[in-house]
Amino acid sequence: MNYLSGTGLIGAIMTGVTLLRGSRETKITWRSALAWLSWGISLALAIGAVIDTRRARQGRPVSPDSPVYAKQQRAFEKEAKKNPRDFTPSKR
Repeated sequence: MNYLSGTGLIGAIMTGVTLLRGSRETKITWRSALAWLSWGISLALAIGAVIDTRRARQGRPVSPDSPVYAKQQRAFEKEAKKNPRDFTPSKR
């Protein structure tokens, strides 16, 4: 439930609702198609961020192209400095 209240996900859902309300009585044009495509990309990115955040909190590896990756690597390095003998790097 913690992840579902993220601002990116809420923003994408609200934008979708606004697009749906605005497109009920209008014809489909290239502008409206681009708006829906943009909304779909935004929603996919928000869902991906939620998935990456959840994986990082569970200690599972995150894809290197994720914004969460740098934070996860800093946490791994910090843990390795605390316990150099016990640390085993994750395999990718």
